[in-house]
Amino acid sequence: MPRSLVILLTLIFSYSGVVAATTPGRSGRNWPAYSGTNASTKYSPLPQINARNVQRLKIAWRWKSADLAILKTDPELHTWKFESTPIMVGGTLYTSTSLSQVAAIDAATGRTIWVFDPHTYAHGMPPNFGFVNRGVAYWSDGNESRIFIGTGDGYLIALDAKTGKPAREFGDNGKIDLTEGLLRPVNRAFYGVNSPPVICSNTVIVGSAVIDYPAVKGMPRGDVRGFDVRTGKLRWTFHTIPLPGEFGYRTWGPQSWKDFGAANVWPPMSADDQLGYVYLPISSPSSDFYGGARPGNNLFSDSLVCLNAASGKLVWYFQMVHHDLWDRDPPAAPILTNIRVHGHLVRAVAQVTKQGFVYVFNRVSGKPLWPIHEEPVPRSAVPGEWTSATQPIPTRPAPFDQQGLSTDDLIDFTPKLRREAEAILSRYDHGPLFTPPSTRGTILMPGVRGGASWSGAAFDPESGMLYIPSITDERVIKLVDTRGKQSLNHPFPQRYRAFEAELSGPEGLPLTKPPYGRVTAIDLKTGETVWTAPMGDGPRNSPALRGLKLGRLGWPYWGHPLLTKTLLLIAQEGGTGKRHSPTDDPNIQVFDKRSGKLIAEVPLPSFASGSPMTYLDRGRQYIVVAIGGGNIPAELVALSLPESERISRQGFAP
Repeated sequence: MPRSLVILLTLIFSYSGVVAATTPGRSGRNWPAYSGTNASTKYSPLPQINARNVQRLKIAWRWKSADLAILKTDPELHTWKFESTPIMVGGTLYTSTSLSQVAAIDAATGRTIWVFDPHTYAHGMPPNFGFVNRGVAYWSDGNESRIFIGTGDGYLIALDAKTGKPAREFGDNGKIDLTEGLLRPVNRAFYGVNSPPVICSNTVIVGSAVIDYPAVKGMPRGDVRGFDVRTGKLRWTFHTIPLPGEFGYRTWGPQSWKDFGAANVWPPMSADDQLGYVYLPISSPSSDFYGGARPGNNLFSDSLVCLNAASGKLVWYFQMVHHDLWDRDPPAAPILTNIRVHGHLVRAVAQVTKQGFVYVFNRVSGKPLWPIHEEPVPRSAVPGEWTSATQPIPTRPAPFDQQGLSTDDLIDFTPKLRREAEAILSRYDHGPLFTPPSTRGTILMPGVRGGASWSGAAFDPESGMLYIPSITDERVIKLVDTRGKQSLNHPFPQRYRAFEAELSGPEGLPLTKPPYGRVTAIDLKTGETVWTAPMGDGPRNSPALRGLKLGRLGWPYWGHPLLTKTLLLIAQEGGTGKRHSPTDDPNIQVFDKRSGKLIAEVPLPSFASGSPMTYLDRGRQYIVVAIGGGNIPAELVALSLPESERISRQGFAP
């Protein structure tokens, strides 16, 4: 290579100390993967929408979910939130629906081009939250283009991107039954897929959604598999609960590989297309709050695992929680980026967690960028339980949300609220981050919904900043002895069952000090926290707080991030549960990326329920976000600037 070219490339890759990893479509015109690219950064370089004009965003079109027509015909059929994030390639959006339908939509008008219905509802309610699906994957060899979806009833389906018809050469006429080949029979009611596959090295890699608690003996295993993207032939299987003779087997009880399930990959995955590596955020095993029957650290549960995408061979791993008793599985796709640390360019991967840590590694070797120490943690007093003596604690970055609970953390806006909060706290066990569940009931902080969520974080490849929405959400976990209690008899051979409950503070307010929902900016070049800002007004208008003139407290609702060249956008949910409220600040909050200052709040017709995405079509930048689901009609909403403003100064034109 000529020396002049070497120098030029060096300058390009050194710009701002950061290089985007796995970045097809760097112009930002397309959004070809769930999080923008396989690197899962949720970043677009599009500049048309900026701080000066973002407040003038208007609804360009609304697309009603194809599920609505089916739901009208069957009043007994109910869906969860509409959590899909569309992808966009060549002027066409591709999205999944809660019922695992797939639709192609004109990117400029919202007109439906085709819909494919796999009839997932014929097999009954999928596991966990029921009917929910987060998106699809796209693949093309230049001649043929396909859309892949993992369905709620446990199938992997390949569709022709142009027609929406099954790709007959793939699997069995376009479909693979994922419940087959998992070492033991699988009840489809306990096995499905709710996140998009990832495609790397012409291999489509798919995880699964498996209930964390042991509904039956021998819950489905969470093994991850790679299939040939053209033929559907199985290329490899990675056993997340190792078999006898495999690495990690001795970290479980001798029968665990037979009796235990889960340890699955339910969130989205990431991949480095140049290295040919795929990165798996592997979840907790069943049961997730009591582990007396599975002594040991339990590899590869609660781990970030790097595999060769073509062969499925283990490259490296790191377990973030040993012997999980808290359901603290990694909830989101790891983020891949190249950053310059102490003058050295590092191919990095960052994993955000429910416990409020960010674990950052060299994604080639698995070596932590900053030391991670095994620190002593409380031991369980529950008879028969096995507790890890230590847990891995990163030295950098600092935690991005509250960890553990003490009286110093309690709400104290008024003396009365503080007294009531102390009385509530006294009823339960509590303590530092890894305080184990108890028969009295233990307050987990963050709880199973706390910390980061499945929509994860966003990374700016120009500045090296990581932006993490999170919520402070305390939960109570209580273990109940099943012996002699017929109502608690259970087919799984373990002594204790766990019960989870929300914890309400005084006067219906949260138990702790705000913010209850926040976004944190971390410089990944240094590991330093740069700023933290509340997400939403929060309950500052509560009657118990009347007259206090408080600032923004933040809502304890998940925030879904999107980064552009100039803005950080957070689409925040409203109240969640079996019924959803559209009334709590349904908007997209827009922040200055450098300072955390709130620039604007762009109203939405209802609460956001999925991660937003953006693209450029015919000279116009769009931001699209899913809203609704459950008892509120599910839609995609596309926002753009008025026609007169759609040609940017940077030269985008029709």
